[in-house]
Amino acid sequence: MRIDRIKLVSELARRDMNTLQLANKSGVSRCTISGIRCGRSCYAETADKLARALDVSVEFLTENSSNKPKEA
Repeated sequence: MRIDRIKLVSELARRDMNTLQLANKSGVSRCTISGIRCGRSCYAETADKLARALDVSVEFLTENSSNKPKEA
C-alpha cells in the first residue's frame, strides 16, 4: 500500500507534529515513517495505525484518493 507523501506531510504540519511524535503516537517506528515519506510502500496495518494516529481515514492517506480528512 502506498501512502501519499504530500498528504502525510501536510497532515503532520497541520497537526504541528514531527516524525518522532507520529511514531510515538502510532506505534510505527520512526524509520518506517521516514521510509514512507521517501516513497516506500507499507503494509495495510501500518497505514491504518498512521491514519488512526492522525485521525484521518486510510483512504485519505493513500495515493490517488480525493477524500477529505475527518473533522474533529
